[in-house]
Amino acid sequence: MGTVATTNISIRMDTELKKQAESMFAEMGLNMTTAMNIFLRQVVRQGKIPFEIATDIPNAEMLETMKEMNDTIHDSIPAEKFTDTKELREGLDS
Repeated sequence: MGTVATTNISIRMDTELKKQAESMFAEMGLNMTTAMNIFLRQVVRQGKIPFEIATDIPNAEMLETMKEMNDTIHDSIPAEKFTDTKELREGLDS
């Protein structure tokens, strides 16, 4: 097989993000170039970004609100406790 032409690209990213990504890739036995090539090959093969990109990921405020709601629900609804399946079945039947 013949040689493949290559090209260099330059991208800007947060310094800390780059360090974290390089560390993760190193744990996988990859470097940034190999990881980016894997990503780009998957984009081309799949014809899309190979993972979901969503804006509906809960932020810290939403997570806190969800926790408060969950705590409120658990605090306001008494939970019946069962020690075995027989008690559970009797509780379900009543």
